[in-house]
Amino acid sequence: MKTSNALLLILVLLYINASTEWPTHTVCKEDNLEIYYKSCDPQQDFAFSIDHCSDITTHTFNIRAAAVLRHSIKELYVKLDMIVNGKTILTYSETLCGLGHAKLIFCGKKKGEHLYYEGPVTLGIKEIPQGDYTLSAKLTNQDHVTVACADFTVKNYLDY
Repeated sequence: MKTSNALLLILVLLYINASTEWPTHTVCKEDNLEIYYKSCDPQQDFAFSIDHCSDITTHTFNIRAAAVLRHSIKELYVKLDMIVNGKTILTYSETLCGLGHAKLIFCGKKKGEHLYYEGPVTLGIKEIPQGDYTLSAKLTNQDHVTVACADFTVKNYLDY
């Protein structure tokens, strides 16, 4: 029995190593709004969820995000790209951590520490654009190394 368990574990580990990409995770799927994400960092996946899809259209909603840091965060930068039909139509970037920019509770975390955030988020938008599109999000640190990266697929059929 122990040999079969060991063999099964080895096969699972080989399958995981043979995988070339992370699975697509469902953030929410309600009525006319669907959001999915897939990590685009080949070495790390992460967890992300929101309470309800419908909350996104309100000013503030609650999220949960978790990962184990592969790199320390002294400085943290975010870059977001909105992609429609393979073309980037909107780009946004901001400093989240750094001198005078400690906007997040995990600024200053070190490699190997657990990153966990549960709480409110405000997007600062009044509505989510209609249609099918991708939001590409990339977090990099002071060494220009990827801390986290994901492609979010948004399918919004809400009529505002």
